[in-house]
Amino acid sequence: MTSFEHPGAPYDAVVLAGGGARRLGGADKPGVRVGGRALLDRVLAACADAHTTVVVAGPRPTARPVRWAREDPPGAGPVAALDAGLRRTTADDVLVLSADLPFLATETVRRLRDALRSGGAEGALLTDADGRDQPLVAVYRTAALRRELAVLTAGHGGLTGLPLRRLTAGLDLTRVPDPVASFDCDTWDDIATARARIREHGHVLDEWISAVKDELGIDLEVDTGVLLDLARDAAHGVARPAAPLTTFLVGYAAAQARGGPEAVAEAARKATALALRWAAEAEEAEKAEKAERSETDTAAGSGGPGPDAG
Repeated sequence: MTSFEHPGAPYDAVVLAGGGARRLGGADKPGVRVGGRALLDRVLAACADAHTTVVVAGPRPTARPVRWAREDPPGAGPVAALDAGLRRTTADDVLVLSADLPFLATETVRRLRDALRSGGAEGALLTDADGRDQPLVAVYRTAALRRELAVLTAGHGGLTGLPLRRLTAGLDLTRVPDPVASFDCDTWDDIATARARIREHGHVLDEWISAVKDELGIDLEVDTGVLLDLARDAAHGVARPAAPLTTFLVGYAAAQARGGPEAVAEAARKATALALRWAAEAEEAEKAEKAERSETDTAAGSGGPGPDAG
């Protein structure tokens, strides 16, 4: 696939998706699904606005287009993998991620980038619930990474097998605590925990919408509250099956207009107004029917002529 690029975006991303996943019994960890989406696709969604995204691994289908790179030799370790990915980047800042972060979000990426820009550090990384550094959930100055990689190469004759701490030890780093976004999936218990968490009441709707958009190839942010209110009004004011059908038609209308979130909001406004008019008419009809029944009951109780009296 070709690179997923946004002209003017100020950072590139390198995602390390290799490794043997020994604690998962050698399973294809980047392809393990959480919330119906591969772990790798979840990570790629979080850095969708990167100028160029490089995945260091063997090529595979992904929800978003990326560039591919491979460390030499394959399996040479995370430092060698990072070096291979970095060679395909050009931006001044690079986001470095592992491919097993089920709760990474665009907001996390924004916080890291804000932390890097707000000071003179050479990198900003997340720390986990125990305060440990997570160098594969971080954004770095590209020049600083290349400098340290060159130092390691000269000092060790190569990068094979070197741990990441050798690389980050020479960097001035800012730390951003985040026990949720830093959660990674090393074991099947971790996978089970992640799958359970996204089905919790406070997360399931956002997770589902995000998964559907990835599945359908839709990159559109809309106000889900507006659509839920529309569905409620259509169900109550017209009939229960009107809810899903109306929201579908709103989306179709926005697509026909080739619009973005504003087009969805305008179509939803019109459909909501229509549903409310239907509800008002139904309420008026119900009031009229009640009034007619009341008059009939009154007439029958007083011995007067009924509604069919001539």
